Amino acid sequence: MNIGVLSDTHNYLDPRIPHLLTGVDHILHAGDIGLPAILLQLEQIAPVTAVAGNTDDPGLAYPQTELVTLAGRKFLLQHIVNPHALTDQLQARLACERPDVVLFGHTHKPFCETINGTLFFNPGYAGKQRFQAQRSVALLHCNEKGLRHEYLPL
Repeated sequence: MNIGVLSDTHNYLDPRIPHLLTGVDHILHAGDIGLPAILLQLEQIAPVTAVAGNTDDPGLAYPQTELVTLAGRKFLLQHIVNPHALTDQLQARLACERPDVVLFGHTHKPFCETINGTLFFNPGYAGKQRFQAQRSVALLHCNEKGLRHEYLPL
């Protein structure tokens, strides 16, 4: 199973994203989506699971966190996560849910590190160019041997 991962679109879907995510089985969006039209465009590629970010309008009622099982693995999505300083609430959720992967955004920086058996993964940011930072989306390739990530620059 191939999973497309992105975050921080900020109401802009780069025209290269549909091509980069062609053939994925599912898309995970880790927040700061923008308007629902972004999700509708992504749903033309594959089913989407998404969470709210700190800049998303609360009136849009995006969920704050989601747990989804794909390819036999649990993925927890939450926009703001500091893998090295987890909140008490997130620590409790991790202990209860025991996800294989925690996907997050917010920092606009790619991150991939396994901590206490859980992979913490940030795909970087996919919105319009800001701060001279490299923009990216990612793929997670899941099979019986494990999980492999691949960053795709925009």
